[in-house]
Amino acid sequence: MRYSIGLYEKAMPNKLSIREKLECAKKSNYDYIELSIDASEEKIDRINMSMDERFNIVKDMYETGISIDSFCVSALTKYALGDMNKSNGERGMQILSGAIVLAHDLGVRIVMIPGYDIYFGESTEKTCSKYINNLKIAVDEAAKYGVYLGFETMENEFMNTTQKAMEYVKKINSPFLQIYPDCGNITNAVKEHGISIVDDLRTGKGHLLAMHLKETIPGIFREVPYGTGHVDFETTIHIAWELGVRKYVTEFWDVGKENWFEDVLFANTMMRNLLDKEISYIL
Repeated sequence: MRYSIGLYEKAMPNKLSIREKLECAKKSNYDYIELSIDASEEKIDRINMSMDERFNIVKDMYETGISIDSFCVSALTKYALGDMNKSNGERGMQILSGAIVLAHDLGVRIVMIPGYDIYFGESTEKTCSKYINNLKIAVDEAAKYGVYLGFETMENEFMNTTQKAMEYVKKINSPFLQIYPDCGNITNAVKEHGISIVDDLRTGKGHLLAMHLKETIPGIFREVPYGTGHVDFETTIHIAWELGVRKYVTEFWDVGKENWFEDVLFANTMMRNLLDKEISYIL
């Protein structure tokens, strides 16, 4: 297989154990899962796992044949790296540091971080400056462990395009800080501003780690079923493939449906069909 496709953890019911989520990904023809470290204390506490707990997860990955290749550290929405509230900023750095070490211990390659200095508050020169300073510290730690940090292009103006993310990649100038674009968020941004997603993604050439495949509609960034929004997945995947992206994650959410597993299967089939086209073009 010339690519790998991952399943976002939150596409599955939260009540499932990590082992059960790995088994679900295997059953639905995924290659790996992306684990969430969100703002809930339950998920943040993952950074405090004992060595035995970490070893058991590694064992589960080997036994199921499904790996955990990436983290989504969305806890940095609540505990933003640029937050001028000292306790919030320090908690954010603690969470990110813990996620980097956990990634190292589990063999996770990519730690995705949200692309904004502050979410619950006003972005200012001070929040931006603090964000950059904390990024430098985090990137140094990631480099020590050989773990890549990837900016997720977000839903607000601070970093909702690849081009904007590249500004910060250039400022930090480390191979361990790259971009993990969310094609749904970028689609909303480029359509609002009348630019091309193809042109935007090309600004990140050589710096794209993976891609979130997420459906959106104007002004709505979550829980939009595949095929009901305005994301041109075929074109987006084609240009991402051209730019060297070979890891993709179907990002969608379990919303409590009884037939949630059917949505998991549908997402895999839909995106594999598009990715397989890229292989056929080569052949």
